[in-house]
Amino acid sequence: MGERSEHLFDRACNVLPGGNTRTTLFIPPRPPYAARGEGYELVDADGHRLIDLHANYTSLIHGHAHPAIVAAAGEALREGTAFGLPTESEIELAEELCRRVLALERVRFANSGTEAVMMAIRAARAFTGRSGLLRFDGAYHGTSDAVATDTSPGVPEAVARDVVVIPFDDEEALLAALDERGDELACVLLDLMPNRAGLRRASESFARLVREETARRGIVLIVDEVITFRLSRGGVQELYGITPDLVTFGKIIGGGFPVGAFGGRAEIMEIFDPRGPSAVPHGGTFSANPVTMRAGLAALRLLDESELARLNELGERLLAGLRESGVEAVGRGSLLQLGTGNESWWRLYEAGVLVAPVGLASISTPMDESVVDEVVARALPVLAGVPA
Repeated sequence: MGERSEHLFDRACNVLPGGNTRTTLFIPPRPPYAARGEGYELVDADGHRLIDLHANYTSLIHGHAHPAIVAAAGEALREGTAFGLPTESEIELAEELCRRVLALERVRFANSGTEAVMMAIRAARAFTGRSGLLRFDGAYHGTSDAVATDTSPGVPEAVARDVVVIPFDDEEALLAALDERGDELACVLLDLMPNRAGLRRASESFARLVREETARRGIVLIVDEVITFRLSRGGVQELYGITPDLVTFGKIIGGGFPVGAFGGRAEIMEIFDPRGPSAVPHGGTFSANPVTMRAGLAALRLLDESELARLNELGERLLAGLRESGVEAVGRGSLLQLGTGNESWWRLYEAGVLVAPVGLASISTPMDESVVDEVVARALPVLAGVPA
């Protein structure tokens, strides 16, 4: 780590616990600090330039400071960042999402993927009158109590009584849990390619079984697309050919600004209609703010089917280039996960490649084949012992 980053970390420790405000960005013994981003590159506080595969946990699908997104956000900034009234911009982004995703009939916005998941669970509970949640071991759905790991300090034991956790992609375990506790369940929460569980894909038969059994038993199926929405115009659910009851979003739909969204069947989402006699309340001072809405709309309009296909092809090229030399890597399309530990993360960093501490990596639109090939050239000496 450079001298400037060390100085910043020392300052941070005086005002932030452990010098940290985002656990997911901590890398021992102390993290480097970012200064600016340019396209697919990030420059740290000491001037070290990196190919940014981290992309703020895959959210920056257009890299840093894309001109169209900067222009959209700048226009919104000049007109006002937030108001005590709704704006047309939230309608426009909601319309764009509904055009893309078959499952979406109604949408609401939030400020993070965590909040989107939290409110989708609440919607399912309010709609069904049940309290139980079934989720899959190892999958990450944010930091709210219902989806935190069983060992997370500060989560009341009472919360765990309503949560059923089973192995991912295990049809036998799914059917057993549904038979035992299905009558209690409001929802099943499913990420079809969970990054914390190794970015392993659900089998098509498992995905179909989850959809069929939840529909048969009157359980709301929530598919978490916070990370995977980038894989297809209609999200990864489109690739599996399933239509969930509710879907959660974040990351790429905000154009680099804080965002979350959840939506699905109109009859479920109507529980939020403030005109109703017993509406579920859901607010947020900066939810659907016009800066995020306009930046998000600009970002999605740049992602037509041909561009998404190009990104996925680049991701597969990177995956193949690493695997051919024996590197442990998994993924699909523009999402990858590398088998990195703390030492190899730092060595990649020194070689000019930035991935998430958990090894998560993604492709952004400023990249092309030459950039991907350069990543392979830099990564192989670190991850496969291939001489530079």
